[in-house]
Amino acid sequence: MSAMAYVSITPLGKDESVSQYVSRAVKVIKESGLGWRLTPMGTIVEGEKIDDVFRVIGQAVEELSDCNRISVSVKVDYRRDREPGMDEKVDSVMKKLGE
Repeated sequence: MSAMAYVSITPLGKDESVSQYVSRAVKVIKESGLGWRLTPMGTIVEGEKIDDVFRVIGQAVEELSDCNRISVSVKVDYRRDREPGMDEKVDSVMKKLGE
């Protein structure tokens, strides 16, 4: 099984730049032991079990307990027939592009 989530965790009502908060949430994801990749607009989290992915997202949100309001957007790809492999998904598209 493979569960992959694209998540954006952003505090509302804070400074214009929120990187100091986002970095705290990403640190939780990084230290979780799950696969992850930071992008300019969010973070991809990948694991074998969907419960593990959602648990880590919840912990990342709770890391920002000093923020009264947090916007969380999540997009999930859950497959029962594959092992985790975010790199393979990208490689497949790149091969089709001839790169």
